[in-house]
Amino acid sequence: MVNIRFGNRKLSRSARKFGEGVVEEAKRIVVETAYLIQSNARSLAPSDDGNLRKSIEVEIRDGGLTAVVTVSAHYAIYVEFGTGIYAVNGDGRQTPWTYYSDKLGRFVTTRGMRAQPYWYPAIEIGKRYYRTEMNRLVN
Repeated sequence: MVNIRFGNRKLSRSARKFGEGVVEEAKRIVVETAYLIQSNARSLAPSDDGNLRKSIEVEIRDGGLTAVVTVSAHYAIYVEFGTGIYAVNGDGRQTPWTYYSDKLGRFVTTRGMRAQPYWYPAIEIGKRYYRTEMNRLVN
């Protein structure tokens, strides 16, 4: 017979001590963290027409044990990391380019757009909240 043990001793102790209540509390923490990330990302995201903010959504899975927060706007990554000469890490296009703006009704020449971080700052806030709440649960 082969035995394998894995997991966290504090979590196991808490599970024995509190029983099913631990699972329900963990679900609460997961769901609250997801909505905290969504709320912060939406509030930090720049808003032109509101599409970026509206595209930040939460999906709860596995009965609340898993949550997925997504941003579906196709340009979300460019807002987060910038473009052209302003791109984070300097890996954007280094020469100016021209495009037609339907919004302005004319051609526009640009060297890029500065990063406007909203996603990673929101994730950091969520990570801190999650760690704090889970530490309270298992201690």
